[in-house]
Amino acid sequence: MAPRVSHVEGLLTEHAGPVIAASDHVSAVPDLIRAYVPRRYVVLGTDGYGRSDTRKNLRRFFEMDRHHIAVAALAALADDGIIDRAAGTAAISRYGIATTAAAPWKN
Repeated sequence: MAPRVSHVEGLLTEHAGPVIAASDHVSAVPDLIRAYVPRRYVVLGTDGYGRSDTRKNLRRFFEMDRHHIAVAALAALADDGIIDRAAGTAAISRYGIATTAAAPWKN
């Protein structure tokens, strides 16, 4: 008898490429389904989110806004050999993402 396929894995079988999970909660929340994702799985979360500001500013601070999600997707695609790494480098420049900033949870 073949092992059962999880709902998440079943949904992903029709699509190729890495999966990027972004959450306004700590990264442990989307990380709960990692075992059911049969490919590269990148999690962006707000570890250390106890700060006060707008959602937009907090998402930027915790590196999980739309620009960081796009760069994470491009990096994962480059890691899988699907695209050239230059696409991610161009996105970092285009979106003004600091590559030398300290990790958000250290600030």
